[in-house]
Amino acid sequence: MATIEERMQILKMIEEGKITAGEGAELLRALDQRESGPAKQSLKGASAPRWFRVRVTDLATGRNKINVNIPVGLVNVGVKMGARFVPDMQGNEYESLLQAINSGQQGKVLDVVNNEEGERVEIFVE
Repeated sequence: MATIEERMQILKMIEEGKITAGEGAELLRALDQRESGPAKQSLKGASAPRWFRVRVTDLATGRNKINVNIPVGLVNVGVKMGARFVPDMQGNEYESLLQAINSGQQGKVLDVVNNEEGERVEIFVE
């Protein structure tokens, strides 16, 4: 079930300009669908991951340009949003990213350096 914290996080991302109002609405709709859908099976021996995090770092300064946390239940929407920061991601990379997330893998699942833009994109499941 979506918590107030998850909804407030989405609204905060809209307010800070990290996502558009349309993307926020899509996330909120996905939360509602997740609530009405079947319950997910929990992982044996480990707690289920709760957050999908996209971090974009400026290589020159080492400062975070973007640090977005999305409830892991909205991972498909989150991956689509994160893909806009890695526009040249190949189909195989995209599929292996989704597979790692859906299999319950935790920690860093993607690390890409874009020297042209001077950015590093990291995706975590925590």
